[in-house]
Amino acid sequence: MSDIMRPMSFDHLMTWILDEYESQQTIFGQRRLARTEPAAARPIFGEKIETPFGPAAGPNTQLAQNIIASYVTGARFFELKTVQKMDGAELSACVNKPCILASDEGYNCEWSTELTVPQAFGEYVKAWVACKLLAREFGFGDPDGFVFNMSVGYDLEGIKTPKVDSFINGMKDASATPEFKEAIAWAHANVDRFRHVDAAFVDSITPHISDSITESTLHGCPPAEIERIATHLICEKGLNTYIKCNPTLLGYEYARKTLDSLGFGYIAFDSHHFDEDLQWADAVPMMERLQRLAAERGVEFGVKLTNTFPVDVTRGELPSEEMYMSGRALYPLSLTLAKRIAEQFDGKIRISYSGGATANNIFGLVDAGIWPVTMATNELKPGGYARFVQVAEVLSHQGDAGKPFAGVDAAKVSALVDAALTGRDYRKPIKPEPDRHVLGELPLTDCFVAPCREDCPIRQDIPGYVQAVGEGRYADALNIILERNALPFTTGTICPHTCGNSCMRNYYEEHVHIRDLKLKAAEKAFDDVLGTLSARGHVADRKVAIIGGGPAGLSAASFLSRAGVDVTVFERTNSLGGVVRHVIPGFRISDEAIDHDVELCSAYGAKFELGREVASAGELLAQGYTDVVVAVGAWAPGRPALKSGKALDALEFLEAFKSDPASLKLGTDVVVVGGGNTAMDVARAAKRVPGVKNVRLAYRRTSRYMPADEEELTMALADGVEFLELLAPDTLENGVLTCDVMELGEPDASGRRRPVATGQTREVPATAVIAAVGERVDGGVYAASGCELDEKGLPVVDATLQTSVPHVFAVGDCRRGPATVVKAIADAQVVARAIANASFDAQEESNIAAEVAKVFSQRGNLCADCASTDKTRCLSCAAVCETCVEVCPNRANVAVRVPGMRQAQIVHVDGMCNECGNCAVFCPYSQGRPYKDKLTLFWSREDFDDSTNEGWLPTKDGALVRLGGTVATYDVEDAACGLPEDVRKIIVTVRDKYAYLQG
Repeated sequence: MSDIMRPMSFDHLMTWILDEYESQQTIFGQRRLARTEPAAARPIFGEKIETPFGPAAGPNTQLAQNIIASYVTGARFFELKTVQKMDGAELSACVNKPCILASDEGYNCEWSTELTVPQAFGEYVKAWVACKLLAREFGFGDPDGFVFNMSVGYDLEGIKTPKVDSFINGMKDASATPEFKEAIAWAHANVDRFRHVDAAFVDSITPHISDSITESTLHGCPPAEIERIATHLICEKGLNTYIKCNPTLLGYEYARKTLDSLGFGYIAFDSHHFDEDLQWADAVPMMERLQRLAAERGVEFGVKLTNTFPVDVTRGELPSEEMYMSGRALYPLSLTLAKRIAEQFDGKIRISYSGGATANNIFGLVDAGIWPVTMATNELKPGGYARFVQVAEVLSHQGDAGKPFAGVDAAKVSALVDAALTGRDYRKPIKPEPDRHVLGELPLTDCFVAPCREDCPIRQDIPGYVQAVGEGRYADALNIILERNALPFTTGTICPHTCGNSCMRNYYEEHVHIRDLKLKAAEKAFDDVLGTLSARGHVADRKVAIIGGGPAGLSAASFLSRAGVDVTVFERTNSLGGVVRHVIPGFRISDEAIDHDVELCSAYGAKFELGREVASAGELLAQGYTDVVVAVGAWAPGRPALKSGKALDALEFLEAFKSDPASLKLGTDVVVVGGGNTAMDVARAAKRVPGVKNVRLAYRRTSRYMPADEEELTMALADGVEFLELLAPDTLENGVLTCDVMELGEPDASGRRRPVATGQTREVPATAVIAAVGERVDGGVYAASGCELDEKGLPVVDATLQTSVPHVFAVGDCRRGPATVVKAIADAQVVARAIANASFDAQEESNIAAEVAKVFSQRGNLCADCASTDKTRCLSCAAVCETCVEVCPNRANVAVRVPGMRQAQIVHVDGMCNECGNCAVFCPYSQGRPYKDKLTLFWSREDFDDSTNEGWLPTKDGALVRLGGTVATYDVEDAACGLPEDVRKIIVTVRDKYAYLQG
């Protein structure tokens, strides 16, 4: 059954490792294997660690394969998952699943091992011996260059129970245990399978697995109990001891204020844990006593910073009432506590750190004397254990590698705290983050997808042109772009780039700068590509008129003329470009960029008549045009913004600003009404009008709920626009705008909290008010043409965007209301397909990266400076996804290369999964649950029968398969056995080439 983990025997574990490495050159799916430098080893606990980091007690240290995956990627300090008196089935029954959510800051609702304590002991022993063997066999480092650190909880009574006490004793000396004897016996019996391991080395493997421990206690544990546990561990067990401290030591006010200031105000918690947990006044003298006691007993003492932070489940994050926060949001809190302790103890108390550490901040932590550093949220994200490779690389440049602990530098820690509180790395965006998934169910096979393309209205071949730009092939990149996008300069400058919403790079640091790369290709290759563009044929029976020369009209002209259609565009003004040309301010996009797009759209032979206003489609049909495309935009004024007093219309203001800013007389205090992108343009433009001193933007909700894009909000704030939240403008009189004060109520249909009037008012100085509350469509052309309109005054269209009048089509803002340029281009594609059977698939294959090894070499690497890097950072999802493989801590999702199938297929190994749900968090599909949806390999009939997953159990006769609700045995050798061919191939491939998966 999927939520019950079945520990592998040592024979199965080692056979898997050795066979996988021999056939794939990987170990538990890890392609990037780290080899550490023994000379850099740091002494700790009388042992040594070649790198001062590793996985924290949690999902990544629960099973032997998790620890091994960490080791081969560079980790050398392992904080083993906590054991306690409650274990196995009893504990599993208390853990709701899924139990992990790490899409940004981390949350979990599980705590100690779900195995029994003896099973956990067995996993740690197997991992210990395996890592020793692998170190020698593959040259990963000194076989004695890593340390296992126990973690126990949660009260003294439980720690003294026979099973936990035996666990501790066994970890101190496993020589007499069956688990250690079995592993050593296997190694002796299989020495001939190794090249660099001999019997003498096997005999040298020490049974002394750990002599250090981290004490973990539940929130609310009394100070005396914490000290009694530590005293027991130091005195009775002779262990080097860390006590794990909670961030609640900082006090409720500091924690609340800090998280609010960094944009994490939605994280809900009250003061009760702060009141009930260990207090600073008790903690300091306790640490002093334990420090002295440890020194007397000849062991080391330190603190572990920090435990996870208990918060409330308020948005359905996990199936629990309370969950534990970690990762990015915890970093400023844990670091602040480290600063206070370092200052209090003059840097003389050792700090083991865990709380939001990554490759981008670990150098500073270690440089300040804070080590070892353990991580959990970091490697639960895409890249997974491969993230450790970069961490090891970063620390290889550390100046004091190889030196013992010399104290914590409080000044350096203080500087790190300041950077965390003032920088952007630990700050949430203003607006809620968009959904990172693409709509749909996860396919059983062939599930690879480029999410950026799915979130692009025109499904641009983004991976293709991003790769081309990264390789300096700018002409290729621009040709790839032009296949689906007629306006690369415009969309390369002002597109809202929703493609970035689902970019998998968001889970690393930030999305690939897709829009910037598009503009780079356009600017670099425009001169080279323009002269090569020509029509791809000739459509003899079509002659198309387009009314309007804005983005939609230009795009339709480009696509239709490229397909070989005779096209004429009728534009009422004397220049092409529509709202982009006449309304969007020049500080947003230059006339030169617009001119370049017009040239590209003209290159295929379209004709343009400027200064020509067309009243109806009928007059053009009468002139012999076979089809008319209406693309007149949305220029009608928005709804009234005030009950009394006059407000300027946003479009009229922006047109005047673009043509002659000096002609505007707005006075000193301008108020903009609205919260969309147009409102931001208006506000930023108003800041540039001579005589204006203050520009305020009044909105009835908070900025978090403004419809404007995040970057538009950020740019407006950077320009000095003042946001007046929760104000609904009412009347304007004598230079004073009176507003109703609002408060947020329950969510409305849009998901945003509804503004509710409080009955209070506020007066705001306003020498001018500009309304930006929704432009509307002028229906004159439609009415004159006889087109049916809906209740919003928009044309009723079919799937091809044809109106109720045959051969009359509608595209862009005049069809849907004010929208984006890229949506206008999408409409143009639809109409070009309908009229000329145009295709936009010529560059489809460019999305598939040929060098898969190069793709994998980028996985797991964070970028420290995304703004200035010359790398694209693209993860090439269209070529390789395998995200569920990367993020599974237990290695239960395996990529299998199947002959005849272009990309690796995902096989889920049931016995290794506890349904933590982490793979579902990061699966690109909105309904994707790889641990439930992918073809599953079972190790026993019992587990097969207890599951509903589609999958198979190997049998003597072939395979027992559940598929589509039917269970039957199939002879998978027979291609006509009745199984879908892709499923049959996967089963055969696992049997023949991945037999180690079967146990």
